[in-house]
Amino acid sequence: MSSIEIAGKQIETTEMGYLVNTEDWSEELASAIADIEALELTSKHWDVINHLRDEFFNNAGNQPNTRKMVKYFEKLWGEKIDAKVLYDLFPGDPSKQGRKISGLSESLRKGGY
Repeated sequence: MSSIEIAGKQIETTEMGYLVNTEDWSEELASAIADIEALELTSKHWDVINHLRDEFFNNAGNQPNTRKMVKYFEKLWGEKIDAKVLYDLFPGDPSKQGRKISGLSESLRKGGY
């Protein structure tokens, strides 16, 4: 196990950097994880983070893959996008690196669409 310190509190993470307890997540912690991942969060990053959290907590633990995320964000942002747009935001894989910053557990999904 590892940890990240936020406001004097140690937040426990797995060896891969995912939160052990999803209840520890905060926007401040997301920003700290993004710093570790060398990402500067923009409003589009936050759209992805909030969508991943919403899908997980309000849709029975759903873990949308990149293809489904492209369709969702095309509608939300009102523009034609492809997977590259999401990979530009989260180079470590939008559905995986995005989950880490969103404070969710590591995806157990196996490749594919």
